[in-house]
Amino acid sequence: MSNPRRALVLVDVQQQYFDGLLEIQYPPHEQSLPRITAAIDAATAAGIPIAVIQHTAGEGAPVFAPGSPEFELHPEVETRRTGAWKSVVKQYGSVYAGTDLAGWLHQNEVDTVTLVGYMTNNCILGSAVEAEGLGFATEVLSDATGAINIANDAGFADARTVHTTLLALLNSNWASVGTTEAWTAALTADRALPGSDLGTSAAAGAAQAVPA
Repeated sequence: MSNPRRALVLVDVQQQYFDGLLEIQYPPHEQSLPRITAAIDAATAAGIPIAVIQHTAGEGAPVFAPGSPEFELHPEVETRRTGAWKSVVKQYGSVYAGTDLAGWLHQNEVDTVTLVGYMTNNCILGSAVEAEGLGFATEVLSDATGAINIANDAGFADARTVHTTLLALLNSNWASVGTTEAWTAALTADRALPGSDLGTSAAAGAAQAVPA
């Protein structure tokens, strides 16, 4: 897509993800947070719309409870916040589910949504997939997102495996994935962030696969 009409969407950059059970593990939040703020600063300089999303699990919930310190945005994001930002509180994984974000994006003639924030394995994934049906192209900044270690009856995956695998999956179909530096260059040049497609990814995967 040439000359994309972008918006930057900050997904759940809340204190909940900086300590405790849900603390972001890969890339470490000490690395991803500066990339998130760099994206904010670049978007502000370019004059593109910014939306800030906060997740709620409801009053008194053990996580993401409104009014709790963990619900609040990280100070590095809060101090950059302006009255021009779109503010959204969501209850589901996708930033679009049950919110008016899609309508706001359409009103601002946005066709390309850039996602940063947390987590790769939940809200970034869900938002990128739902965007396809809503008609939005999606960009995901690989170093401005992050994942956690997960284990359940289906298996175990460390945060690095979760993050890198899901980004490769997204880049094969649902999103263009790149670094914050590459995105900033694309933003400045008013061009799309390069991505892959399923056929190309399948061919490259077959070439790199280790024989059984």
